[in-house]
Amino acid sequence: MGKVGLVAGAGILPLEFIREAKKQGEKVVVFGIRDMADPCIEKEADKVYWVEVGQYKKYAFFLMAERIHKLAFLGRVKRNMVYARDAYDDEGASLMKSLSDKTDGSIFDEITSRLKMIGVEVIEGTRYLSHLVPPKGVMTKSDIDGHVEEDIAFGYKIAKKMADEDIGQTVIIKDKAIVAVEAMEGTNSTIDRAGAIGGEGCVMVKVCRPDQDLKWDIPTVGVNTMEHLSENKFSALAIESEKMFLLEKDEFLIKAEEAGIAVKVL
Repeated sequence: MGKVGLVAGAGILPLEFIREAKKQGEKVVVFGIRDMADPCIEKEADKVYWVEVGQYKKYAFFLMAERIHKLAFLGRVKRNMVYARDAYDDEGASLMKSLSDKTDGSIFDEITSRLKMIGVEVIEGTRYLSHLVPPKGVMTKSDIDGHVEEDIAFGYKIAKKMADEDIGQTVIIKDKAIVAVEAMEGTNSTIDRAGAIGGEGCVMVKVCRPDQDLKWDIPTVGVNTMEHLSENKFSALAIESEKMFLLEKDEFLIKAEEAGIAVKVL
Protein backbone atom coordinates (compact mmCIF):
# COMPACT_ATOMS: atom_id res chain seq x y z
CA MET A 1 0.00 0.00 0.00
CA GLY A 2 1.28 3.45 -0.93
CA LYS A 3 0.66 6.74 0.84
CA VAL A 4 -0.52 10.04 -0.58
CA GLY A 5 -1.11 13.40 1.09
CA LEU A 6 -3.94 15.80 0.38
CA VAL A 7 -4.34 19.46 1.31
CA ALA A 8 -8.13 19.82 1.47
CA GLY A 9 -10.11 23.01 0.95
CA ALA A 10 -13.89 23.37 0.79
CA GLY A 11 -16.31 21.34 -1.28
CA ILE A 12 -16.72 17.67 -2.16
CA LEU A 13 -13.61 17.27 -4.35
CA PRO A 14 -11.38 16.28 -1.41
CA LEU A 15 -13.87 13.58 -0.40
CA GLU A 16 -14.00 12.28 -3.97
CA PHE A 17 -10.20 12.15 -4.02
CA ILE A 18 -9.95 10.29 -0.70
CA ARG A 19 -12.48 7.66 -1.74
CA GLU A 20 -10.94 7.03 -5.16
CA ALA A 21 -7.34 6.99 -3.91
CA LYS A 22 -8.29 4.44 -1.25
CA LYS A 23 -10.03 2.30 -3.89
CA GLN A 24 -6.70 2.27 -5.70
CA GLY A 25 -4.92 1.01 -2.58
CA GLU A 26 -3.48 4.26 -1.24
CA LYS A 27 -3.36 5.32 2.39
CA VAL A 28 -4.55 8.95 2.48
CA VAL A 29 -3.29 11.53 4.97
CA VAL A 30 -5.24 14.78 4.81
CA PHE A 31 -4.25 18.29 5.84
CA GLY A 32 -7.64 19.91 6.29
CA ILE A 33 -7.71 23.70 6.06
CA ARG A 34 -9.50 24.84 9.17
CA ASP A 35 -12.93 26.46 8.65
CA MET A 36 -12.92 25.36 5.00
CA ALA A 37 -12.52 21.59 4.64
CA ASP A 38 -15.56 19.39 5.26
CA PRO A 39 -15.35 17.71 8.71
CA CYS A 40 -16.54 14.49 6.99
CA ILE A 41 -12.96 13.97 5.80
CA GLU A 42 -12.26 12.59 9.29
CA LYS A 43 -14.57 9.65 8.55
CA GLU A 44 -12.97 8.93 5.17
CA ALA A 45 -9.22 9.61 5.48
CA ASP A 46 -6.68 7.41 7.25
CA LYS A 47 -5.43 10.41 9.21
CA VAL A 48 -6.32 14.12 9.34
CA TYR A 49 -4.31 17.11 10.52
CA TRP A 50 -6.18 20.42 10.86
CA VAL A 51 -4.06 23.39 9.73
CA GLU A 52 -4.24 27.04 8.73
CA VAL A 53 -3.41 28.28 5.23
CA GLY A 54 -0.02 29.84 5.98
CA GLN A 55 1.47 27.43 8.54
CA TYR A 56 4.25 26.21 6.26
CA LYS A 57 6.44 24.79 9.04
CA LYS A 58 3.57 22.67 10.34
CA TYR A 59 2.86 21.29 6.86
CA ALA A 60 6.54 20.49 6.35
CA PHE A 61 6.87 18.80 9.75
CA PHE A 62 3.81 16.57 9.25
CA LEU A 63 4.80 15.70 5.68
CA MET A 64 8.23 14.55 6.77
CA ALA A 65 6.91 12.80 9.88
CA GLU A 66 4.38 10.87 7.78
CA ARG A 67 6.99 10.18 5.08
CA ILE A 68 4.71 11.57 2.38
CA HIS A 69 6.31 12.07 -1.03
CA LYS A 70 3.17 12.69 -3.10
CA LEU A 71 0.83 15.58 -2.27
CA ALA A 72 -2.34 16.82 -3.97
CA PHE A 73 -4.21 20.11 -3.45
CA LEU A 74 -7.98 20.06 -3.92
CA GLY A 75 -10.98 22.11 -2.80
CA ARG A 76 -11.87 25.78 -2.73
CA VAL A 77 -9.73 28.16 -0.71
CA LYS A 78 -11.11 31.55 0.22
CA ARG A 79 -8.88 34.18 -1.33
CA ASN A 80 -9.25 36.52 1.64
CA MET A 81 -7.67 33.83 3.83
CA VAL A 82 -4.72 33.48 1.47
CA TYR A 83 -4.00 37.17 1.91
CA ALA A 84 -4.80 37.30 5.65
CA ARG A 85 -1.26 37.18 7.00
CA ASP A 86 -2.24 36.84 10.69
CA ALA A 87 -2.23 33.04 10.46
CA TYR A 88 1.10 32.81 8.62
CA ASP A 89 4.18 31.50 10.35
CA ASP A 90 7.51 33.17 9.58
CA GLU A 91 8.34 30.70 6.78
CA GLY A 92 4.95 31.20 5.17
CA ALA A 93 5.27 34.96 5.42
CA SER A 94 8.75 34.77 3.90
CA LEU A 95 7.38 32.72 1.00
CA MET A 96 4.73 35.32 0.20
CA LYS A 97 7.16 38.21 0.59
CA SER A 98 9.64 36.62 -1.84
CA LEU A 99 7.16 36.64 -4.73
CA SER A 100 7.52 39.14 -7.56
CA ASP A 101 3.72 39.21 -7.84
CA LYS A 102 0.76 37.55 -6.12
CA THR A 103 -0.77 35.74 -9.09
CA ASP A 104 -1.83 32.13 -8.56
CA GLY A 105 0.96 30.90 -10.81
CA SER A 106 3.69 32.65 -8.82
CA ILE A 107 2.35 31.38 -5.50
CA PHE A 108 2.01 27.82 -6.78
CA ASP A 109 5.46 27.77 -8.36
CA GLU A 110 7.11 28.90 -5.13
CA ILE A 111 5.23 26.37 -2.99
CA THR A 112 6.11 23.60 -5.45
CA SER A 113 9.76 24.58 -5.29
CA ARG A 114 9.85 24.58 -1.48
CA LEU A 115 8.05 21.26 -1.19
CA LYS A 116 10.50 19.73 -3.64
CA MET A 117 13.32 20.71 -1.25
CA ILE A 118 11.86 18.36 1.36
CA GLY A 119 11.24 15.53 -1.11
CA VAL A 120 7.55 16.14 -1.79
CA GLU A 121 6.14 16.05 -5.33
CA VAL A 122 2.91 17.95 -6.01
CA ILE A 123 0.68 15.67 -8.10
CA GLU A 124 -2.38 16.33 -10.25
CA GLY A 125 -5.72 15.55 -8.66
CA THR A 126 -6.78 14.08 -11.99
CA ARG A 127 -4.50 11.13 -11.25
CA TYR A 128 -7.39 9.74 -9.19
CA LEU A 129 -10.34 11.74 -10.53
CA SER A 130 -10.32 11.34 -14.31
CA HIS A 131 -13.89 9.99 -14.11
CA LEU A 132 -15.08 13.52 -13.23
CA VAL A 133 -13.93 14.99 -16.56
CA PRO A 134 -16.97 15.25 -18.89
CA PRO A 135 -16.80 14.38 -22.62
CA LYS A 136 -17.37 16.96 -25.35
CA GLY A 137 -20.90 17.61 -26.57
CA VAL A 138 -24.32 18.81 -25.42
CA MET A 139 -25.16 17.11 -22.13
CA THR A 140 -28.79 18.20 -21.81
CA LYS A 141 -31.62 16.74 -23.90
CA SER A 142 -32.88 19.78 -25.79
CA ASP A 143 -30.97 21.39 -28.66
CA ILE A 144 -29.27 24.74 -28.20
CA ASP A 145 -30.77 27.43 -30.40
CA GLY A 146 -28.65 29.55 -32.73
CA HIS A 147 -28.86 32.69 -30.62
CA VAL A 148 -27.45 30.91 -27.57
CA GLU A 149 -24.76 29.22 -29.69
CA GLU A 150 -23.64 32.67 -30.85
CA ASP A 151 -23.38 33.84 -27.23
CA ILE A 152 -21.37 30.74 -26.33
CA ALA A 153 -18.93 31.27 -29.22
CA PHE A 154 -18.55 34.95 -28.36
CA GLY A 155 -18.15 34.21 -24.66
CA TYR A 156 -15.54 31.53 -25.30
CA LYS A 157 -13.26 33.99 -27.13
CA ILE A 158 -13.57 36.56 -24.34
CA ALA A 159 -13.13 33.98 -21.57
CA LYS A 160 -9.92 32.65 -23.11
CA LYS A 161 -8.51 36.20 -23.26
CA MET A 162 -9.44 36.84 -19.63
CA ALA A 163 -7.97 33.52 -18.52
CA ASP A 164 -4.77 34.23 -20.45
CA GLU A 165 -4.38 37.46 -18.48
CA ASP A 166 -4.97 35.55 -15.20
CA ILE A 167 -8.03 37.71 -14.45
CA GLY A 168 -10.67 35.00 -14.20
CA GLN A 169 -11.96 31.94 -16.03
CA THR A 170 -15.68 32.72 -16.21
CA VAL A 171 -17.55 35.28 -18.30
CA ILE A 172 -21.28 35.94 -18.49
CA ILE A 173 -22.74 36.94 -21.87
CA LYS A 174 -26.13 38.15 -23.05
CA ASP A 175 -26.88 39.09 -26.65
CA LYS A 176 -23.14 39.10 -27.40
CA ALA A 177 -22.50 41.67 -24.70
CA ILE A 178 -20.25 41.06 -21.68
CA VAL A 179 -22.38 41.22 -18.55
CA ALA A 180 -19.77 40.14 -15.97
CA VAL A 181 -16.23 38.78 -15.73
CA GLU A 182 -15.07 36.67 -12.81
CA ALA A 183 -12.27 38.06 -10.67
CA MET A 184 -11.37 37.21 -7.08
CA GLU A 185 -14.97 36.84 -5.87
CA GLY A 186 -15.46 33.38 -7.40
CA THR A 187 -17.88 31.87 -9.90
CA ASN A 188 -21.09 31.84 -7.85
CA SER A 189 -20.78 35.50 -6.87
CA THR A 190 -20.13 36.34 -10.53
CA ILE A 191 -23.29 34.47 -11.53
CA ASP A 192 -25.39 36.36 -8.96
CA ARG A 193 -23.90 39.70 -9.98
CA ALA A 194 -24.60 38.98 -13.65
CA GLY A 195 -28.16 37.93 -12.90
CA ALA A 196 -28.80 41.22 -11.11
CA ILE A 197 -27.36 43.18 -14.04
CA GLY A 198 -28.44 41.21 -17.11
CA GLY A 199 -31.64 39.56 -15.95
CA GLU A 200 -33.08 36.42 -17.49
CA GLY A 201 -31.36 34.64 -20.38
CA CYS A 202 -27.65 35.06 -19.63
CA VAL A 203 -25.07 32.52 -20.79
CA MET A 204 -22.08 31.44 -18.69
CA VAL A 205 -18.83 30.28 -20.26
CA LYS A 206 -16.07 28.80 -18.09
CA VAL A 207 -12.66 27.89 -19.53
CA CYS A 208 -9.16 26.85 -18.53
CA ARG A 209 -6.09 29.04 -18.59
CA PRO A 210 -3.72 28.31 -21.49
CA ASP A 211 -1.11 27.19 -18.97
CA GLN A 212 -3.58 25.57 -16.58
CA ASP A 213 -1.62 23.65 -13.96
CA LEU A 214 -3.77 20.74 -12.85
CA LYS A 215 -1.55 20.20 -9.83
CA TRP A 216 -3.00 23.33 -8.28
CA ASP A 217 -6.14 24.50 -9.92
CA ILE A 218 -8.79 22.39 -11.63
CA PRO A 219 -11.80 24.47 -12.75
CA THR A 220 -14.94 22.85 -11.39
CA VAL A 221 -18.70 23.12 -11.78
CA GLY A 222 -21.33 21.21 -9.86
CA VAL A 223 -24.77 21.23 -8.32
CA ASN A 224 -24.11 24.45 -6.41
CA THR A 225 -23.12 26.16 -9.66
CA MET A 226 -26.30 24.99 -11.34
CA GLU A 227 -28.43 26.18 -8.42
CA HIS A 228 -27.04 29.70 -8.83
CA LEU A 229 -27.60 29.58 -12.60
CA SER A 230 -31.17 28.40 -12.05
CA GLU A 231 -31.95 31.06 -9.44
CA ASN A 232 -30.79 33.72 -11.90
CA LYS A 233 -32.67 32.19 -14.85
CA PHE A 234 -29.68 31.61 -17.12
CA SER A 235 -30.28 29.99 -20.51
CA ALA A 236 -27.02 28.04 -20.91
CA LEU A 237 -23.71 26.95 -19.45
CA ALA A 238 -20.68 26.09 -21.57
CA ILE A 239 -17.49 24.60 -20.10
CA GLU A 240 -14.18 23.67 -21.65
CA SER A 241 -13.37 19.99 -22.00
CA GLU A 242 -10.41 17.93 -20.78
CA LYS A 243 -9.25 20.17 -17.94
CA MET A 244 -12.44 20.69 -15.94
CA PHE A 245 -14.37 18.65 -13.40
CA LEU A 246 -18.13 18.15 -13.34
CA LEU A 247 -19.27 17.10 -9.87
CA GLU A 248 -22.43 15.16 -8.98
CA LYS A 249 -23.24 14.86 -12.69
CA ASP A 250 -26.62 13.13 -12.40
CA GLU A 251 -28.11 15.64 -9.96
CA PHE A 252 -26.44 18.50 -11.86
CA LEU A 253 -28.13 17.50 -15.12
CA ILE A 254 -31.51 16.90 -13.46
CA LYS A 255 -31.43 20.45 -12.09
CA ALA A 256 -30.33 21.79 -15.49
CA GLU A 257 -33.25 20.06 -17.24
CA GLU A 258 -35.72 21.32 -14.62
CA ALA A 259 -34.48 24.89 -15.07
CA GLY A 260 -34.32 24.69 -18.88
CA ILE A 261 -30.58 25.44 -18.87
CA ALA A 262 -28.60 23.91 -21.74
CA VAL A 263 -25.18 22.47 -20.86
CA LYS A 264 -22.44 22.13 -23.47
CA VAL A 265 -18.87 20.85 -23.14
CA LEU A 266 -16.68 22.61 -25.72
